Formats: sequence, C-alpha cells, structure tokens
Amino acid sequence: MESLQSSLDTVRDLIWGPWLLLPLLFGTGVFMTIRLRGIQLRLFTKAMSLGFGRRSRASGEKGDISSFAAMSTALAATVGTGNIVGVAAAISIGGPGALFWMWITALFGMASKYAECFLGVRFRTRDTAGQLTGGPQVYLARGIPNKFGRFLSVMFAVCCVVATFGIGNMTQGNAIASNLEHSFSVPPVATAVVLGVGTGLALVGGIKSIAKVTTFMVPLMIVLYIGFGLYIIAVNYQGIPEAVGLILSGAFTPMGAAGGFVGSTVLVAIQMGAARSLFSNESGMGTASIAASIAQTSHPVRQGLVSMTQTFVDTLVVISITGFVILTTGMWTEGDPATMTSRAFATGLPGEWGGTIVTICLVLLGYSTVLGWAYYGERNVERLAGARAAIVYRVIFSVAAGLGALAPLALVWTFSDIMNGLMAIPNLIGLVLLSGLVVRETKLYLDHDPTFNATTEQINEFMGTHPGALDAQLHHTVDLSSPNPALSETGSAPGPAATTGR
Repeated sequence: MESLQSSLDTVRDLIWGPWLLLPLLFGTGVFMTIRLRGIQLRLFTKAMSLGFGRRSRASGEKGDISSFAAMSTALAATVGTGNIVGVAAAISIGGPGALFWMWITALFGMASKYAECFLGVRFRTRDTAGQLTGGPQVYLARGIPNKFGRFLSVMFAVCCVVATFGIGNMTQGNAIASNLEHSFSVPPVATAVVLGVGTGLALVGGIKSIAKVTTFMVPLMIVLYIGFGLYIIAVNYQGIPEAVGLILSGAFTPMGAAGGFVGSTVLVAIQMGAARSLFSNESGMGTASIAASIAQTSHPVRQGLVSMTQTFVDTLVVISITGFVILTTGMWTEGDPATMTSRAFATGLPGEWGGTIVTICLVLLGYSTVLGWAYYGERNVERLAGARAAIVYRVIFSVAAGLGALAPLALVWTFSDIMNGLMAIPNLIGLVLLSGLVVRETKLYLDHDPTFNATTEQINEFMGTHPGALDAQLHHTVDLSSPNPALSETGSAPGPAATTGR
C-alpha cells in the first residue's frame, strides 16, 4: 500500500507541479478574467440577484429544472467534504498559506466558471434518447468541430467518469464514515452499507429527484454551517489578526513545523491551495456546466452569471469560514485532518455538540455531493457508451460509495487529485480555444440587455437568427458518438454551408 501511495504521490506532483496544471489553471482564469473585463467583479451584484433573487426560481423558461435548482445541484456537488475536510487537509500539508491560494484560485476561477457554464447552455442539445444534455463532453465536440475537439470531448468524458469515483464518491464516503465514527461511534462498515444502498435508491429518480433533494438540503445546511462558524470566529475574535498573519506569511514564505504541522514550502502551499480549491469549487473542471446546461434560462449569459456565484459561496464564503475556525481555535497543528474541523467546532462551541453539528452537516452535504456527481458521471457514461451503460454505472457507483467508507483517506485524496487534474486539462484548453465566442456573445447580450430586465420574448427578438439563439439547442439532436457530430446552429440538418459556432 505504501508503494502505491508513493507512486500516486509522484503522479499527482507531476500533474499539479509548476509546469503543467498550476500555470494552466491560473493562466486560464486570468486570461478569461482579462478577456471578459473582470466579469466576476463588475457584474457580481447582478449575478447574486439572478442566483438568489426571486427570478432564480422562475419557471416557464426553456429547460428541465429551474435555474436555482441547477445551481443547488452544482453546489451539492461542490459544497461537501472539500469545504470541511479538504480545507483541513490543505492547511495540515501546505500550512495556513494554502488558504490564501485557495482564495486566489477561486477569484480567477469565477471567470472560468462563467465561461464553462455559458458554453454548457450555449451548446446544449438533445441526445439520441431525446434528453437535454450539455457540458464539456458536448461543447468541446460541437464548439471545436474537428478531431482535436472530439479528442478533448472524449478525454474529458473518460476522466470525468473515473473521477466521479474519487471526488464525488469515495472521498465523500470516507469523510462521512470517519466523522460518524468519531462523533457517534458508528462502525464504518455500517456507514458503508447504508451509504451504498441509499445512493442506489436515490439514483433511480434521475436529475429531477436529485434536484428536489439538493434544492432543500443544500441551502439549509450551508446556512446552518455558516451561522455556527461565524459564531465561533466571533467568540475567538482576538485570534483573527494572528490567523490573517499566518495566512499571508505562509502564502509567500516557508513555514517551519509547529505541533502536529510538519512544515511546508511556498510551492507546497500553492499546490495544496490550488488543488483543494479546484476539488471544492470545481472552477475550470467543467462539471458545473453539466447541471447548468439543463437549467430553465432565457440566455447563456444569465445562467453563466448564476453559476459563477457557486464559486463565491463555496470558496470565498464557506471555505473561508472553515479556515478561520480551524486557525482561530488553534486546531490547525493538531492531529488528523479528517476530524480536524469537527474538533475545531467542538472546541469553539459550548458543550459537546460542536462536533455533532459538523458531522451532521458533513453527512448531509457529503451525501448530496455523491448524488450530484452521480449525475455528472451518468451523462458522461452515456456520451461514451450510450444510455444502457448508465444503468450499469449506477450500480457500480453505489457500491463504490460504500467501499469508500472503508478505504485509506490519503490514498483516496491523492487519487482524486490526479483525476481532477486530468479532467480539468481538456476543459481548460477548450475554454481558451472558445474564449472568443464567449466574449463576443456575452458582449452581444449585454449590449441589448445591460440591466437584465429583458423578457424572454424581448431576448428572442434581439437574438433573432443569431447562432446563439436557444431554440436550436433545445430542438437539435446530436449523436456525439458519431465521428462527425451534427454542428448545425439552426436546428436543421447540417449541410455544406452550416456554420460551426467558432
């Protein structure tokens, strides 16, 4: 087992090293931020209004689930163990400075999240089974209409299916089992059985069933977690200046060992911060666009802005609170990262129920993450092998969710980092190649509706026959397994003069 762990560590360090994913991840975020003129800052209030205001639950638009339900499903897949256990793991290995690099990755990642969710809606279509579908496995093939685009599409789909067993499955089961055992002495085997069976039963209802669960569960758990976290930080307010100092100094200077902390270099802080940030908010991975692509929305720009707020909530709010709770209570130098946050809450809240609250939040959020990622994996299995293969995937995924509760934590996290990185690479390349389309069509929409008050009829009128009109995406059927997938922008059969959308 040690030799396997060592081999996986080597692969992870290569993928997340200074010459591959780190510059690609940061570079794409910065590139999209510049090209979109800081859209995550200049349209932030509009994005929050669209995401959490009354219009977020509006029905009657084109799509399968409401915009808010799509965002909740994506949040369900992101807000989970990455925000609770992942932050502790990043700090325990990379030091407090890792939190700073999580913030930076997330800030620029908001632009990447906007672009990928824009493209998810922009190129969404009906699959051969008549279901609305979208995401990198679709827009990489349709938006880059050549062999390279199809290669990126297949690479993403393969890596996504494999990654679902790490980030969206085994890590969640592992963290749930560890915390249930720590807080309630529940045997991991019992957790494994319940989690496996519960996951299988939930997947029978499909995306609409998943959306109903996440729309109720995720906002409630986030508010509960944030509320108690802010209370702990307020009680330990005297430790805030020291925590800020540790974060800033650790981001740019090596840190020596302290207590249970083994010390880290600046590169390790950057590496762990970026890896855990990507694990948590998934900006640049493309997965959120799979849920965004079926949202009821009147234009890709609107859903892109809504989806962008996921990264803000996930990292700049929830992760920040976790990090400050760990640092202000002094628990960052103590023990196992799997239960570090739970012990920090137990220390910060009166009585014995602090750890219980964290465990309850982690169990519910972790389980919702499993459901969200199951949908992502299922859509990509269908991309690779057809609708029938999705049934087999559901069974394997459910079994793996239970087995994850029994697997070694370090091995599971390392495997997740590797697959997350491999999945992000084709999507990030695609975002750069399709950035011109995103910028042009974003500008077109904002020129006609800068205040976001246009009705669906008004949007349809000024979009007219433009390639970005939604009618084509909802009525056009594309067989992505074909060597020459249909790329018509109008919904008609592709002909010699059909445009490509590049």
